[in-house]
Amino acid sequence: MDESGHFLVDRLVETPSCVLEGPAAALDALARSVDVVLELTGTDRGAVRAVGLDTPGPSSADGVLSAKGATNFALPEWYGFDIRTALAERLGLPVVYNNDGNAAALYAHVVHFGPDAHRRSSVSAIVGTGLGGGVIESGQVVKGATGMAGELGHVHIPMEGLLAEEQALPACNCGFAGDVESVASLTGIVKNLLPYWLTRYPDHELAGVPIKEAAKLVRGLGERGDELARKIFDQQAMALGRLFTIAANFTDPHAYFVGGGVVEAAPDFRDWFLERVRTHTQLRAEQAKATTFSLVPDLDMAGARGAALAALGPVAA
Repeated sequence: MDESGHFLVDRLVETPSCVLEGPAAALDALARSVDVVLELTGTDRGAVRAVGLDTPGPSSADGVLSAKGATNFALPEWYGFDIRTALAERLGLPVVYNNDGNAAALYAHVVHFGPDAHRRSSVSAIVGTGLGGGVIESGQVVKGATGMAGELGHVHIPMEGLLAEEQALPACNCGFAGDVESVASLTGIVKNLLPYWLTRYPDHELAGVPIKEAAKLVRGLGERGDELARKIFDQQAMALGRLFTIAANFTDPHAYFVGGGVVEAAPDFRDWFLERVRTHTQLRAEQAKATTFSLVPDLDMAGARGAALAALGPVAA
């Protein structure tokens, strides 16, 4: 991205992350990724003013990974690792850090509101392996005292009326039960939703498929209108709607964004899903008139572009 805010790359430029090989290998991979983009865009390294970095959380506001580790940083060497400082030292450049949910939320906010972004607020829920998110106030990411603000997946929501008959209280990998991620995530489908619904549809085509593999097929079935899949996604939409209802009574944002796997689905399906989220979000009449619901744009590029926008802030200032 240049200083005017123009993106120099219009697609993902991917390199293997190497996070499973530990910090040294991952930092080498990050450094390579910078070199690849500089070569692709014909940019001289000396022209680079700052680098935006985003990673899956949880982490501190300054890029120190959780002392308990995380799904994507499972090796003990990552526990409490200061990835932002390590990358800055490796590159010899300033590095501005956000977690991936916050970065995608920032991008969605800026794209949606444009010149009015600094006068607007929004809440984003990013549905993936887990449930990430971000809260934007006056165009700025709300990070909180420790950087854990916007970890929307671990907000507890009411389960009455969401769970079907004899459906167990869903458990989350974080140790909570009944939070948003325990329902609205791929992990939630694997652990909680699909096993239950297969007991209600014992002859379903997914019944004989290993559960992790079957969970990845649910979205495609949902796109085609499969009844079991639509019940799963309606529960996920209800979970997000209840999360946004809490947000409406807590931050009262101008916009609600949904991102992640559902954004990558067929248009008819993602429009159906967003409408179900809207239906399950309980707003006052005044709020309903003042707010919008939208999808996070540009799929997997949203996080990277949000990280670039975050890095642009200090440069532009």
